[in-house]
Amino acid sequence: MAKRFRKIDIDKLIKEGRGTGVGIEYKPWIKIQDVPSLGRSTRLKGIKTGRQHEFLSDMEKNYFYIVEYSECARDIREQYPLLPIEETLTIAKELGIEHPKNPKNGEYIVMTTDFFITKETEGKIANIARTIKAKDMLMNKRVIEKFEIERVYWERKGVEWSIVTEEEINKTIAENISFFHSYYNIEDIDTFVTIDKTELEDLVLEYIKRTIDTDNSVRKVSSIFDKDMNLSKGTGIAIFKHLLARKIILTDLSKSIDIDTKMDIDLSENILHKEFNIS
Repeated sequence: MAKRFRKIDIDKLIKEGRGTGVGIEYKPWIKIQDVPSLGRSTRLKGIKTGRQHEFLSDMEKNYFYIVEYSECARDIREQYPLLPIEETLTIAKELGIEHPKNPKNGEYIVMTTDFFITKETEGKIANIARTIKAKDMLMNKRVIEKFEIERVYWERKGVEWSIVTEEEINKTIAENISFFHSYYNIEDIDTFVTIDKTELEDLVLEYIKRTIDTDNSVRKVSSIFDKDMNLSKGTGIAIFKHLLARKIILTDLSKSIDIDTKMDIDLSENILHKEFNIS
């Protein structure tokens, strides 16, 4: 007789709101504190969702950076549960595969997909599911069995699912995005808290003008800007990061950002002729 799963524990997590909600209201099924043994776990505040995201590996974190920077991503939900558990239990039985269990007590666990993403392409909204796994792990028979349960689950839901390996995650792009990601809302940074909104907009526009047709490095442009504007050291570089995060200035993210060299920077079309809104 198959060992029963502890439905009371699953119901408790559901009651907490785990795996439900969208945008800022979503709560991951698995949180970092649930798996204290993992050394590469990370929390990051999302720009599009405005909430703390929970990642259990560097690969998950890097994939998130790239997805969030994408123009088509509308919502990103990580550690997404495959509920109700009866569905994955049924699929496992049909496939003749052992359903994942808690190794400590042998109880059935709720399976999760690393990312459940809502995207908009040409005005059409769609959900996709993505599982992150190192390529060499795909040689593991047990890993593939679990993925087959996951694949069938999403197939029956009519949701596109696929596996993403390190070969599909450009580490340079992810590292570049991590360089400026936290500067999206510049008014939240200590340096700018006491600066009036209108004054801040003027400073940003002045900085943009100084990036046009210059042979100087970002660091030098920023240093001169800080001195000319009587600002604390590092303010110009903070604005540079903000402009990248907002896609007001653009650069080739497939090449490592080096603020000590001259960079090829483009302005978003007609940016100097638009009202620049900090908020």
